[in-house]
Amino acid sequence: MDIRRARSTAELSAAEGLFDGPVRPEWSERFLAGSGHLMLIAYVDGVPAGMVSGVEMTHPDKGTEMCLYELSVDEGYRRRGIGRALTLALADEAEARGCYGMWVGVDTDNAEALATYASAGAEDEGLFAMRGWPLGEAA
Repeated sequence: MDIRRARSTAELSAAEGLFDGPVRPEWSERFLAGSGHLMLIAYVDGVPAGMVSGVEMTHPDKGTEMCLYELSVDEGYRRRGIGRALTLALADEAEARGCYGMWVGVDTDNAEALATYASAGAEDEGLFAMRGWPLGEAA
């Protein structure tokens, strides 16, 4: 397995099967242009097998932390440690960037994700509720 940072829209498009929907070039370009955005792709025999995305967040009284935004491993490559490896690679990158911590929001009934994050050293910080505001069309 080889984990590399995605630097082009072509790399993201080639890994489209790892995403929830189609990769849009304009959104890919915007993501890649953001200095605090990070996408790591795991390749097995040259094939995209998993990805993790992270977003840095800085606050005036807290410093900078990394949010693990999304983790995905292709179904045919699961249970091989790819998710853990991607999570640890993102944590290493966050530390190298000077982040004081990393966090992820995960559904409490997502046993696979919870097990992956625990195996990568994540600590349970308790239950929380998430609220969202839909702001216009995604298209």
